[in-house]
Amino acid sequence: MSLDPERALQQALLTKLRGNGDLTALLGNPPRVYDEPPADLVYPYVSLGRSETRPWGGLDGEGLEHVLNLTVVSVFGGSEEAKAVMALVRLSLHGAALSLDGHRLINLRVTYADLFKAADWRSTYGVLRLRAVTEPLNPPS
Repeated sequence: MSLDPERALQQALLTKLRGNGDLTALLGNPPRVYDEPPADLVYPYVSLGRSETRPWGGLDGEGLEHVLNLTVVSVFGGSEEAKAVMALVRLSLHGAALSLDGHRLINLRVTYADLFKAADWRSTYGVLRLRAVTEPLNPPS
């Protein structure tokens, strides 16, 4: 049985980022790319954030549009490290052709990026927003 489209997309995104050798250089080995960050955090890291899905239509009317946020967190002492991680994530995902379990990825784009200091002025946060469109490989008849 194939995964639902949201989990299939999430799994493919995590696999793609964790397999990026350039990200491994910045995020450790194995790379610190999380669905849920652990309690004993090591910086920098990338985590999945907010996600929303809505009907898109498509050829068979079963397509979905997904909007997902990825968060980069750094305590480097400036924005350089967070910007470097964000750039590698963008290069890795924008336009990527990912394989999804039971679904076809029609389109994947990075549509937004924001970088800002946290209230503690120690941490730097980066947010990347992704837009993906998926459809089932075998739509219902």
